[in-house]
Amino acid sequence: MCRLLGLTAGRRDVDVKYWLTSGPDSMKAENRRNPDGAGVGWFDAGGTPHVLKAAGDALAKGSFDKRVDRLTGRTFVTHVRDATTGHDSVVNTHPFDIDGTLIAHNGGFGDLTAVDHHLGDYLSLVHGDTDSERYAALIVKEADAHGGDVGLGMVAAATWLARNVPLYSLNAVVIRDGRLWALRYPDERALHVARRVVQPSTGRPDDGWNGSSDVARHQVVSGSIASIVVVASERIDAEPDWLMLQSGELITVDPNLTITSRLALTESPSRLLHLAGHDPNDEAF
Repeated sequence: MCRLLGLTAGRRDVDVKYWLTSGPDSMKAENRRNPDGAGVGWFDAGGTPHVLKAAGDALAKGSFDKRVDRLTGRTFVTHVRDATTGHDSVVNTHPFDIDGTLIAHNGGFGDLTAVDHHLGDYLSLVHGDTDSERYAALIVKEADAHGGDVGLGMVAAATWLARNVPLYSLNAVVIRDGRLWALRYPDERALHVARRVVQPSTGRPDDGWNGSSDVARHQVVSGSIASIVVVASERIDAEPDWLMLQSGELITVDPNLTITSRLALTESPSRLLHLAGHDPNDEAF
């Protein structure tokens, strides 16, 4: 299945090269198993959004490495794609940048004709073939309808989809304005969160970290002590501090790294699809 990860260091600049290209469970490694596209979106210190994407398994083959090796920013969302809807192309690769809101989705839903009709004028924001980009446009539409509140937009978008189309997962990570939002819904796919503190590093990815885990040692390079919050569709290491979000749980991480959580969706999807395969809630190391 697709791999989804969000990371925020709040108001500090960090380098996440290890997770992107160097680590054993890096984005590059995952692109070998999910060969339909890889992308990373981030905000720099000035609040400017950036997106780098490549179709297919370009990252796994090494042709994407130089473009992501030196990424520095404050808030990130990354995704590797195992396509269920839409062909293998850059335009169909996550994350999607819609008016400065960066969005990535792990899951799927059907009846795109109904979704297109519901999007109305916001369908013009969709440039590819995927259900995921339509979900991103729907989140922006609903956020606009709720005074720019991204969290309310995510809940409203997921609620409409749950009531009107068949689906198996609407897990999503959104970043904007120094904030990160993550929604897990329903219970078909996992989404975890962890908070870590990293110590100043000389630049080597295994030097100076506080803790024994791969995330603590390797995921972030920072010039000073930095707290980070990580959201991941799969736990990156065996450390015990990973928390599984509940089905319907929405978390928000602000620029001060304050995490707020609420159970935002309690009703079951009207037409829930079950996919064959392992239960992500039973992942073990």
